[in-house]
Amino acid sequence: MMDLNSLRQFLIVARLEHLSRAADELRVAQPSLSRTIARLERDLGAPLFDRSGRLRLNAAGHVFRAHVERALGELEAGRRAVAETVNEGAGSVRLASETFLTLTGPLAAYKRAHPSVELELHWSPAEDMARLLRARQVDLCVASQPIHAEEVETVRLFDEEVGVGVPLDHPLAGRTSLSVHELAGQPFVTARQGHWLRRLLDRLFAANGLTPRIVCESDEHGAIADLIVAGLGIGLVPSFARRKGEHVPLAWIPVDSPDCRRTVTVSWETGSHLSTAARQLRTTLTEWDWSAEEGVRRRA
Repeated sequence: MMDLNSLRQFLIVARLEHLSRAADELRVAQPSLSRTIARLERDLGAPLFDRSGRLRLNAAGHVFRAHVERALGELEAGRRAVAETVNEGAGSVRLASETFLTLTGPLAAYKRAHPSVELELHWSPAEDMARLLRARQVDLCVASQPIHAEEVETVRLFDEEVGVGVPLDHPLAGRTSLSVHELAGQPFVTARQGHWLRRLLDRLFAANGLTPRIVCESDEHGAIADLIVAGLGIGLVPSFARRKGEHVPLAWIPVDSPDCRRTVTVSWETGSHLSTAARQLRTTLTEWDWSAEEGVRRRA
């Protein structure tokens, strides 16, 4: 018979597609975890993973994972609804985002207005956000690239230009605009594959039949401007980050392409019951004046 712990363990193995790493994350012995997965497969009457070479979730495993995520998500939603009732509406809210630098203003305002609410922040790539919402692992997602899922509702927060940041002593520093062809061959500092900044860079170059010369991929997205200033290369920098980090001594140059922009959105699962805390955070994000220099909430 399936128990909740076995289902939770299955989700970890399905996410990592690696038994030993899953066992380490769960802090259980690998043989025990293998027996748990084998028991689930026996109960279901079908294998959930392909085991030829690297462990891979198969078609049946993908179907089962979606149902398990939904079931455990509903249980978690019920637990949190009860907690909200008992705590007279204080509750908690879980927000996933690709970067939190953009959100420091509205998050600080939200905590000042609702100090008793527990605010959980989770970093996530955009491609995982629909799954996180469906599994009720988060309430809201803020992304700088589209979330492709029918069951997700989305509201645009702001749209902005993305330019090129170069050191002040760089030969391009005095330019008022640059074409993608002029950037070909330049060393780029950027984010890893999957991040919106990297996808934008790859898309801009591919549209011109080019490939960017990447010399540094950083997991610390807030450090990209500092790496540019240090002379490691040049890189794409959104307008918002430039305003938030005016102390960073770099030149910001527009790119001569209408596609060099990002659109930031907030999303939630269609038809889901959002807690009072989550609805209040959604309101804070959607009513924030993103065009302001320091970011202040719009007056009603």
